[in-house]
Amino acid sequence: MATINYQNATVSLSEQVYEPAEDSFLLADSALGIIMDDMNVLEIGTGSGFVSAVLQANRKITLLATDISPFAASCARSNGIEVIRTDMFKGIKNKRQFDIVIFNPPYLPTTEEEKVPGWLNYAFDGGIDGRREIDPFMEEVAGYLKPEGFILLLVSSLTGIDEVRTKIEKRGFITQVIASKKCSFERLVVIKGICPDNN
Repeated sequence: MATINYQNATVSLSEQVYEPAEDSFLLADSALGIIMDDMNVLEIGTGSGFVSAVLQANRKITLLATDISPFAASCARSNGIEVIRTDMFKGIKNKRQFDIVIFNPPYLPTTEEEKVPGWLNYAFDGGIDGRREIDPFMEEVAGYLKPEGFILLLVSSLTGIDEVRTKIEKRGFITQVIASKKCSFERLVVIKGICPDNN
């Protein structure tokens, strides 16, 4: 089994799970720059558990993750992550408990012909505009944040950065782009959204 070493974390990978790439590294680094010891952290769509593993290796935090894929959930558990196999927030019982919610959504604009077979499709398929999973995320996330909480969301220029910020702001969040990286065919950014209760 392949492994990746990054920021004091060693993460085992699986062929049936999204392999950490530029977006994963950017999100992990951004989260490390913000998250402090003793925070309660939730990662939605953890995949291999890479971002969560990096955080656990460098901060004394309480962390929970979710993923819809059974292969991803199993892989993340093998990397020491407490993970619930569920669709976004559905398997989480207690609300208003997290200081920060992290999400690297499937953001590639995807037609029916471009879908990837099997569970791996959940890691890539963002629907026609690349924003399909952002709406349901934004509908629920505020209910799981403490009043002073915030979100970190990784998006691509392919998804429409301004359009995503507008969606977040319509839910009452104040947004700020806290990291940006140009890749071969896209620009990746990390958007911080401050919970409406803290505005």
